[in-house]
Amino acid sequence: MAGVTSRLVCAGVVAGAAGLATAQAVAWAVTGATGPVVAVAGSVRDLTPGGVANFLVHAVKHLDKPLLVTGTVLGVLVLSGVAGWLAHFHRLLPDLVFLVLAGLGIGALLQQGEATGAAVIAVLVGFGTMLVVRRFLGDAPAVRVPPAAAAPGRRVFLLNAAGVLVVAGLVAAGGRVLGGGHRAVEEARRLLRLPVTRGRVPSGADLDVPGELPWRTSAGGFYLVATTLSPPSIRPSDWQLRLHGMVDRPLTLDYEQLLGRQFTEDWVTLCCVSNEVGGNLIGNAWWSGVLVRDLLAEAGVHSSADAVKQTSVDGWTCGTPLAALTDPHRNAMLAVAMNGAPLPIEHGFPVRVVVPGLYGYVSATKWVVDLEVTRFDRFSAYWTERGWSEKGPVKTESRIDVPRSGSNVPAGSFRVGGVAWAQHTGIAKVEFQLDGGPWQRASLGRVPSVDTWVQWAGSVALRPGSHRLVVRATDRSGYTQTSARADVVPNGATGWHTVEFSAG
Repeated sequence: MAGVTSRLVCAGVVAGAAGLATAQAVAWAVTGATGPVVAVAGSVRDLTPGGVANFLVHAVKHLDKPLLVTGTVLGVLVLSGVAGWLAHFHRLLPDLVFLVLAGLGIGALLQQGEATGAAVIAVLVGFGTMLVVRRFLGDAPAVRVPPAAAAPGRRVFLLNAAGVLVVAGLVAAGGRVLGGGHRAVEEARRLLRLPVTRGRVPSGADLDVPGELPWRTSAGGFYLVATTLSPPSIRPSDWQLRLHGMVDRPLTLDYEQLLGRQFTEDWVTLCCVSNEVGGNLIGNAWWSGVLVRDLLAEAGVHSSADAVKQTSVDGWTCGTPLAALTDPHRNAMLAVAMNGAPLPIEHGFPVRVVVPGLYGYVSATKWVVDLEVTRFDRFSAYWTERGWSEKGPVKTESRIDVPRSGSNVPAGSFRVGGVAWAQHTGIAKVEFQLDGGPWQRASLGRVPSVDTWVQWAGSVALRPGSHRLVVRATDRSGYTQTSARADVVPNGATGWHTVEFSAG
């Protein structure tokens, strides 16, 4: 009986794997989309209570999305194994479980706003595959298998199961090859010739401290935070922006019309509200695009409006203070290029929003398609619904990059350094402290505006042994960052960054 049970469970698992593979293949081949697995994972993410989600994200950091998708796949396979086992009791019970899984897939597509005809067909194809494969590998036998036939029968079963998995893998690979959506978008991106410059790093911005990161962050090194499990692929010819709401003259722009407008270019540092003290969820780049305030002026904003609700093509939303978007001294833009090249797909291609001085969760919408002028008391956005603050001005913070925590450096004179930021306020001074001694003032790099981070550097005399280095910054308003540690929730972390290292 144990052999029968294991065979039934294995048949269910193989059927589930084959169903996932074929569903994914259809999704890739027909729409270039990521398939029902990602939709289910997205629903799990969205339905997870905010406090639990925040704890898990901070626990696993950048592994959150791979672990979520992997966990979803494993969950489906476990349920498929249970479905196979249920054939002990009735041959139709596994089919009922597979039907429930298909229903969950379609429900997740609906919840994620991705329930296109092709996506639903992909789920149904996967469901049909599960039924066929389980039938092929066998229902619960009516009689006990004779011992003499058990070994040969087991070999045949394992060969059939392995063959199904190989075929399913080939089908998935074929769907991936046929799915040219993402590749077509990448090719369209590669062929774009935009009226932008690469931006020259200002003289003196980089202080050339050995081990310090460059003042300009490359696209590949720029932090990535997004709720979508796979970046949307949008051809420039398919992109369109709607500006509406509390305006006199609603606007609709396509990509060519946006490119035909006057461009602005600027250095802007972006920071994620989830950036912990000393964290790396921050980067500085040269952005090119069209000023949002020009579009708002053209639309004619009502005087009672105080917010703009931004919406991404994947349905993500944020609320941005209208004053930040219309501020004549703040280059909030619809960005189309980063460091002189079209936006990478994962950073929002073809168009994203960049707003100096605000955390990304209230401003930096990637793949933006909708701007609704409104009031904060009339809507809630993705992260505010999960316990984060309605408005998110960037806090004054600083970080030590050299030396790294736990490192061993040469004794004697040693250069220390890092970065400090207070976007749209500016950094006035940075101080560092070694082993509880007096605060020493650091030298600062030259920056083009208050909207970028600034590098700081100094020298210390290190005796052999263990050491502790602390940094703090003071912004141009006169505020010195607090030493009190606060979590990133609800509106950004606070505290002095401290590293412990040794010299010898």
